[in-house]
Amino acid sequence: MLGLYLQIMKVLNHHKRIIKKSIENVLVLYHTLSTQEDKLWPKENWPKMIFKDGLSIGSEGSHGPIRYKVLEYEKSGRIVFEFKKPNGFNGIHKFEISEIDPENTLIEHTIDMTTSGFGTIKWLLAIRSLHDALIEDAFDKIQEHFDHDYQKAEWSPWVRTLRAIFK
Repeated sequence: MLGLYLQIMKVLNHHKRIIKKSIENVLVLYHTLSTQEDKLWPKENWPKMIFKDGLSIGSEGSHGPIRYKVLEYEKSGRIVFEFKKPNGFNGIHKFEISEIDPENTLIEHTIDMTTSGFGTIKWLLAIRSLHDALIEDAFDKIQEHFDHDYQKAEWSPWVRTLRAIFK
């Protein structure tokens, strides 16, 4: 029975945060994504985000063992990636920036995929927890850019254990 359950699993993973800055200020950070001056991705503690042909539609890239292709890239604050690896990850993840009002901006990251086979096991045992920590670190990095007194949350014991294992 467990084998059938692990064949296909629907995953909808959503993170969001309000940044108390204008969308124009947040977009300045967004436009540095995957560049040498990246101010969005938490590369200090996670594998760098790298794209073969720069951040553009059709470009393939990765961070650590996760591989993807850029399906959409809008300068206004939306990027959509299609998973290529790990095997068993079928779907997309996207990062979106939108204006709430002139002084507040919403940042969101969503994974919308199905997993199958070992992809399901990898997601349940490790990748989900690591992914959640990475995205919160990215949101923290944006927050800290505008609020130097911001105190980010610590990783869970499980995330610290996984990072020690995979080092």
